[in-house]
Amino acid sequence: MKKYKNLVFYTSIIGIFSVLIYIIVRMGRHNLEAKQNVYGLASTSSAWSDFIRHLTDDLAAPMAILLLQIVVILLAVRIFGWLCQKIGQPTVVGEILAGVVLGPSLLGHYFPMVSEFIFPVTSLENIKFLSQIGLILFMFIVGMELNLKTIKSRANNALIISHTSIAVSFTLGVFVAYYLFGQFTHQNTIFLPFALFMGIAMSIAAFPVMARIVHEKGINKTPLGATIITCAAIDDITAWCLLAAVIAIVKAGSFASSLFIIVLAILYILVMFRVVRPFLKRIADLQSSNRTISKSAIGIFFLILFLSAYATEVIGIHALFGAFLAGVIMPPNLSFRNLFTEKIEDIALVLLLPLFFVYTGLRTQIGLLNEPGMWMICGGIVFLAIMGKTMGSAIAARFVGNNWKDSLTIGALMNTRGLMELVVLNIGLDLGILTPEVFAMMVVMALTTTFMTSPLLSLIDKIFKRKQDKTEIAVERKYKILVSFQNSEMGRKLLFIANSFIRKRQANSEVTMLHLSEGNLLYQYGIEEEEEEMFKPVEQEARSLQQNYIPMFKVVGDPNTSTAKIANKGEYDFLLIGYQGSVLSNNFLGRFLGFSNRLLHLPNFLLTKLGNQKKWRRMLMAPLDEGTRTMVSKSDMPVGIFIDKGIAKELVSVRNIFVPILDEDDIFVGEFMERLAENSYVRITLWDAIGLMDNSIDFIKSVRAIKAINPYLFQLWNNNIPIGADILKKQDLIMISLNSWKELDSRNPKLMKEAPSTLVLTN
Repeated sequence: MKKYKNLVFYTSIIGIFSVLIYIIVRMGRHNLEAKQNVYGLASTSSAWSDFIRHLTDDLAAPMAILLLQIVVILLAVRIFGWLCQKIGQPTVVGEILAGVVLGPSLLGHYFPMVSEFIFPVTSLENIKFLSQIGLILFMFIVGMELNLKTIKSRANNALIISHTSIAVSFTLGVFVAYYLFGQFTHQNTIFLPFALFMGIAMSIAAFPVMARIVHEKGINKTPLGATIITCAAIDDITAWCLLAAVIAIVKAGSFASSLFIIVLAILYILVMFRVVRPFLKRIADLQSSNRTISKSAIGIFFLILFLSAYATEVIGIHALFGAFLAGVIMPPNLSFRNLFTEKIEDIALVLLLPLFFVYTGLRTQIGLLNEPGMWMICGGIVFLAIMGKTMGSAIAARFVGNNWKDSLTIGALMNTRGLMELVVLNIGLDLGILTPEVFAMMVVMALTTTFMTSPLLSLIDKIFKRKQDKTEIAVERKYKILVSFQNSEMGRKLLFIANSFIRKRQANSEVTMLHLSEGNLLYQYGIEEEEEEMFKPVEQEARSLQQNYIPMFKVVGDPNTSTAKIANKGEYDFLLIGYQGSVLSNNFLGRFLGFSNRLLHLPNFLLTKLGNQKKWRRMLMAPLDEGTRTMVSKSDMPVGIFIDKGIAKELVSVRNIFVPILDEDDIFVGEFMERLAENSYVRITLWDAIGLMDNSIDFIKSVRAIKAINPYLFQLWNNNIPIGADILKKQDLIMISLNSWKELDSRNPKLMKEAPSTLVLTN
């Protein structure tokens, strides 16, 4: 009764007040119509025309235009960034190209109506200010990337290489300015600031892009990688200090007047390092947790960031220098920098920075280079930029003792301009130093030098690749295992398992320990510290096992897909990974996958229509999380997924291994049993529940080989032996195929709760 009482009350209230609202609206409409009739203002337009008029007005509203621009920009930079990744280029190249495509050079030239609708001139100021906020956050992250301690420890040779490249490129930039001055400058432009600015624009390098390429090439752990990173950091610091001085000269009007600005800037820098930096370090030290930062602390750091940017803007050396310096003085604590970067990197790099690329593209008018002579000048600028930075760095590197391959590699990377060049060029255009024609030429130079980095590095590798001796005696191919781990403890256990398969044949085997740290394409601060911390337990375990291994550490956007790509490219024989989730559930297959039992039993004909039946079964029916399924489905070799349920910490008591066979495709498991028997002193219990021994000659051969090694450490059970929790409790490890694992779970789900740690194998 109470239920209906509430329903009646609710319906009555809604009905009564709806009627009252309707009556009031009707009365208001009659009054409006009466007034319009008196003054002759009656509307003659139809409801449809009113709707169209309001829709048109809403489409042209500033907020609607801005939102449409953001949507178009994000789509464009994602598409072009993806395309560039596919051809081995940094995504920043695609993002810069997207800006040029959306600008007057292409979209505005061929589709002027569309360009005028999406990017009307009156709306560009909105994009400009949002992009400036993105640049401030970007420069702040770049500043946090710089590890001053690392720079100090490796500054000797790197300083010579960096400053030599700057000196050569700067001189060539001044020469270009001398050639362009007058014909390609504004009438009121003074030669000194123009020449200095062209020198900086020719000599700057893209530290974030270079750091990323170094890690992708896997040379970050070598002396060459450390030299390159340090050179890039010194290059950035020097270039930005020179740029601040040039901006001061331009705004002051003369060199003498600029001295006051420079003195004020030096005082500002001293205050930031001597006063603000210790204060921020104290704030960071007071944080009670290494996993979170309090909102009050975040507010203080953002306040310092924007105060620093404001101070340098007022002084006259540009807000971006203040943002850069604010990042440099941030507390050196690695966990703090990682946490704070996570707070701002997504919004800065994914949303706001693409606005800057497009804003640059909207200001780039390639069509101004409408004569062969203009393109010859542009080509000359590109040539001098490449020669100055590449050869200047390479010759200096060769002088300090590097071989020619490493020297040319340094030169090729130092030639990368990327986003940093665009930042400098936009400042020059805003200050009136650069004309639109020179701006377009320099953008072409930035694109060319950035785009050519990866192909140039590949060319250098090919030229200096050692020719293998054709008479070399062929040796047995090594059995290669790739171990991918997410945390150090799992890495330690996975190394032990990998060692179990090759312990007595290490000379003919190779183990690679891979840790992929998920991160964006920019942030590289503290990579060495993170790698050292991650591999420390692995190194200890390797020493106790006397197992050699190849460490591999990379920062990637998608660790799961990247793991499969690395495994396929390296032609590994076995991929060993760890599963991190909990497996203690009544029906863990359903919990892992999030699929219903009906989906787990898709008809065979449907799986066949989807493509490779075995591949889809492997993806859909694996007792795994989505990331692990991605690695399994995209890998071209057998995969072992280790599910840890409390394997012994000392890893010395793994003596009893239970191998259930419940699927006719489990023949490949025999090879893994054979490897275990050959290399480890373990007792293998084979439960042949389907009589595979009676149907497969290959499987019989594997079993015979195991018996020949040590018949006392092998026992064969058939389906007549009941398998219960008491038997599983006596085992240290279950080694089972994916299909058998699924079958065993469907037979007795409760038994899986009692199962020990498990190695699930896929073929």
